[in-house]
Amino acid sequence: MRLGSRSSNEYIQLLNKKNEYIQQQFLEQILSLTKLKNVQVMLGDATITEQKTFDPALVNDFYQTIIKQLKNWSVQEISISNNEDVRRIFTKFEIREGNYLISGHMSLQYHVLLYYKPDQQVIKLQKELSDIIDLTKNKEKQMSDNSDQFVLNKLKEKGYKDFDHQKLFEIFYENDEFREKIYKEIENEIEVDFQELSNKKTKIIKDLDNLLVETYQTSPVLIDDTRLITGEEGCLCTFDIEFIKNKTKEGLFDPRKMSESVKDSIIKRLDEFSKLLQI
Repeated sequence: MRLGSRSSNEYIQLLNKKNEYIQQQFLEQILSLTKLKNVQVMLGDATITEQKTFDPALVNDFYQTIIKQLKNWSVQEISISNNEDVRRIFTKFEIREGNYLISGHMSLQYHVLLYYKPDQQVIKLQKELSDIIDLTKNKEKQMSDNSDQFVLNKLKEKGYKDFDHQKLFEIFYENDEFREKIYKEIENEIEVDFQELSNKKTKIIKDLDNLLVETYQTSPVLIDDTRLITGEEGCLCTFDIEFIKNKTKEGLFDPRKMSESVKDSIIKRLDEFSKLLQI
């Protein structure tokens, strides 16, 4: 049973009120932890601009402070999921009271935006990358324009003189070793090493990646599991209570059959968690 679900039972209604108060406390903390600050970043066209961001490490520290004080609870370590530009930082925890299991979940979902650091090295590397791309494109065109005749000439030099063009190219494509040798000779003819250019391009892209900076944005609003799964920005703090019968968890149960001691213990656990949010 997810706390917050509608119920006519007075005890569940009491738990719902406590859960609602916890959610509001949690939201206030997230509002504070995700306050935006301005940072300078560089766009792909080398324009320097300001971007707003927050620090997810503060949320991580907040979670750590909470779970360290959850005495006797079974706690899942803080995790960060990464799905392209959407990230989620979350933790889960649970405790058993009699035949009932209380499960809690805190989560914040946010988007990641990538920019470059405002560094002149970015402009330098972009220029080098552009030059390599242009050179590669020009040399590939030159190679394409000259390769057919070059291949035919080389084949004839090897003694393949009395064949038509189609037959000559069949011979060329059936002999891997010969074909690689011819391509290498063509590269030497046009004075370019495509492998070297490719390696330089890969290195520059890696260097540019190292100059990327992440910024983060979220919406400090409470969302539910469905909106969390679909990738919406926001935070979530939920509690579920399940009845354990023959080692099987059941979400539907009759709260009227709960003992008073278990009811009191569940209320106590929620109150304790609420106090932890008042840090």
